[in-house]
Amino acid sequence: MLTGTTTPEERPRRTANAAALHDTAHEPHSWAGQFAPSPRGAQLARRLAVRRMEDWGHPPESDASCTVALVVGELAANAVQHGRAPGRDFHLRLALDTAADLVRIEVADAASAKRLPSAPPSLCPEGESGRGLLLVDVLALRWGSTPRRPVGKTVWVEVSVGASSPADPGNHPGTDPHCSRTTSEA
Repeated sequence: MLTGTTTPEERPRRTANAAALHDTAHEPHSWAGQFAPSPRGAQLARRLAVRRMEDWGHPPESDASCTVALVVGELAANAVQHGRAPGRDFHLRLALDTAADLVRIEVADAASAKRLPSAPPSLCPEGESGRGLLLVDVLALRWGSTPRRPVGKTVWVEVSVGASSPADPGNHPGTDPHCSRTTSEA
């Protein structure tokens, strides 16, 4: 569960196209925000994704919210670490499809010169990093990336928010410190 408050400097930035950065009457289950390419920006993106999921009826400790939080956290961290460009923020978009019981997560950054991810990297047992896309691959129904115009890329992930999802994080207890599950859960 989230704790603490959001200070003015932590709020997502708004651009000239403010309608694209919040819910609209035409897209009641869509939300987007723009964030500084910093660890604090990635943390805020994750917290706001959990709040949006709660607004959509998925409490912070629910499997759906924990899955979205983990995926947003991984993609935002990758955008900060690998997609940072001077003067360019990263963008997060969430879209809930109630008919299909899924949430589409999109994180766009300014890195276009680097190779776009097509598959999760191979795991190095002694490595300190490199597991984020493996987690995303396990939790996602589908994922991929597309070029972003005029610069950058968008990595997108679709996760199930239904009760009996094969990507249900209940199958992977203890993966998210903000969830109520523990590694001793049976």
